[in-house]
Amino acid sequence: MKKFPARRALLPVLTLLLLWMHPGTTWAAAPGFLLEIDGPIGPAISAHVVKSLQVAADRDAQLVVLRIDTPGGLDASMRDIVKAILASPVPVIGYVGPSGARAASAGTYILYATHHAAMAPATNLGAATPVAIGGPPKMPEMPSGKQEGKDDDADREAAPAPGNAAERKAVNDAVAYIRGLAERRGRNADWAEQAVRNGASISAAEALEQNVIETLAEDITTLLKELDGRQFSISGAKVTLQTDGLTLITLEPDWRTELLAILTNPTVAYLLLMIGIYGLILEGYSPGALVPGVVGAICLLLALFALQLLPVNYTGLALIILGVVLMIAEGFMPSFGILGFGGVAAFVIGSIMLLDTEVPGYQVPLALVAGIASAAVLLIAMTMYLLLRSRRRALVTGRETLVGAAVEAIEDFSGEGPVWLHGERWTAECARPVRKGQKLTITARDGLRLTVEPAAETETTEDS
Repeated sequence: MKKFPARRALLPVLTLLLLWMHPGTTWAAAPGFLLEIDGPIGPAISAHVVKSLQVAADRDAQLVVLRIDTPGGLDASMRDIVKAILASPVPVIGYVGPSGARAASAGTYILYATHHAAMAPATNLGAATPVAIGGPPKMPEMPSGKQEGKDDDADREAAPAPGNAAERKAVNDAVAYIRGLAERRGRNADWAEQAVRNGASISAAEALEQNVIETLAEDITTLLKELDGRQFSISGAKVTLQTDGLTLITLEPDWRTELLAILTNPTVAYLLLMIGIYGLILEGYSPGALVPGVVGAICLLLALFALQLLPVNYTGLALIILGVVLMIAEGFMPSFGILGFGGVAAFVIGSIMLLDTEVPGYQVPLALVAGIASAAVLLIAMTMYLLLRSRRRALVTGRETLVGAAVEAIEDFSGEGPVWLHGERWTAECARPVRKGQKLTITARDGLRLTVEPAAETETTEDS
């Protein structure tokens, strides 16, 4: 019997192995990654997402699950994330979860940009109207007889436009942007337009019914089972996911991203600004103290860095600076509180206007503004109280303080002679004879000449 060579037996096995590893068919051995957008979308989150998608591409990931729970955020940061998703060579699966989460405002655009959109039960998305600094645009009313989310083209053309040209441009730009994303992913573009024009929102079940999303999944494990075997077209190539039982690797933000997130927190940025301003003020009051000046300068620079990344209303920033200047001027001008309390008013109004209160997640807490304003009011009131109390105190300097002061005769004299006053030798006149060491009281002063009389206790001793 003829022996069959072992190397021939291995040939079919090697052939199957090479076919299994072919990059154009399936990514069974590739890892999966989990990214999270949790909270307002700002520069820190956008930098983390963009960097993480690049890491996933470098490691030939099978997919990236982008878990979303956000009230919205900054337009520029949202667009950076959308561009990174559209350019990603790795399928990005958008998932709004867990239950109770939302993809509002900027989160809606991001979900529409993902290759596959999924939501957990009891979640929602929408309310994607762009809001400009200074207040939201006036939204058009829904045409009578039409339900939200079911407008046709004629209704959209007849719908009243927002107030001014800038508002119309912002809304129309956002509509074109989200319709482009919807058309690219084959999702409901008409509802997306309603989410922008009329601030429409929708639940997870309705989103699945209206072709806004593709999957309703209780959790990420269920989502991965649903994705198993699905095909996506990435850069012209078909890829098939094998995700059943796949364990996702969570991509955590690095320390730089976390530091940026802390600095761009509106409350932290506001506090840094206040510490910086008051630190420089204290250094001006006490030159050479150094600590207030150094700490104030560092905090002020950090605050300015954070504010350039936030939706700052520069009128509000100018009012804060004006308020601080007026409060400082109160200490140098006899305005009896007018400048000080006017400065507090400007400070409070500017603090409220400083960050756009209509951008989700980017508000300065009113309690913090009220606390700092109350501290400023108490400081001004205390300063005024101390000034008024000082006016009632006896004088301790100047020529008027010499009248009534006690002096001591240096030698015996009658009429005129020398006396000690505060360690200095003065010439004094007295209508009575004076003995050496006798205590005298000043009754008047004429230039460098004092008029004195015997102290009351001395007179009593002599009479006795």
